[in-house]
Amino acid sequence: MLNFVICDDNPRMIDKISSLFKKAFLKNDFEGQIVFTTSDHNELISYMNSKPVDVVILDIEFKNSNINGLKIAEQIRKTNKNCYIIFITSHFEYLMEAYDYTTFAYLFKSSLNLETLSDTLNRLFDDVSGNSRKFLKIDNKGTFTYLNDIQFIEKNGMKLIYHTSHGMYDTYNSFSKIENNLPKNFVRCHKSFIANINNVVHISLASNSITCKNDETCYIGPKYKDSFMEMIDYVTISK
Repeated sequence: MLNFVICDDNPRMIDKISSLFKKAFLKNDFEGQIVFTTSDHNELISYMNSKPVDVVILDIEFKNSNINGLKIAEQIRKTNKNCYIIFITSHFEYLMEAYDYTTFAYLFKSSLNLETLSDTLNRLFDDVSGNSRKFLKIDNKGTFTYLNDIQFIEKNGMKLIYHTSHGMYDTYNSFSKIENNLPKNFVRCHKSFIANINNVVHISLASNSITCKNDETCYIGPKYKDSFMEMIDYVTISK
């Protein structure tokens, strides 16, 4: 399930865009949901700093404000380089500049309809499904998460728990079924843990523990210690 947020200075336009997206989700059986809407860009940034967001729908011109959608996109990219950004606007003149912020689509309000939006969302969901370097599909319900956001994966009984920078996801699965689909920076470090070495910030050899960027901890098992340490380039290691 992909989480969408909408930011537009016109509350009526927010309602219209939300309704159109919901119709497109339903018509095409897309696993998407509108989780937050606002006309205040500060509320948007605050929400995105605390909640998982996959797709941002932005207007360009914000009346009675000294900031526009491009500046908002610039703020977003400082902390979130992976989310999709779609501009829905009445302004043609910002088209080229918008793509400086890795914009996925630039849609015009005057021509926006269910067919146009469905085509855009088809491309977006195809990109999510096909980009194995960027996303991992966690389960058969259409739950995706960014690979870079995964700190480590924990095996707990019949379940796998994905510890990410924005929360935890669990699903019934096994390491043997997912290991071949993970990039090389995901390394088995314990019978119950696979760590994303790109997110390792500290290793304690005394406790055989790994601290990740989100301050969570997983562990190194004796069977996997040598092969795991060979994969570590540079982190803080204490004895």
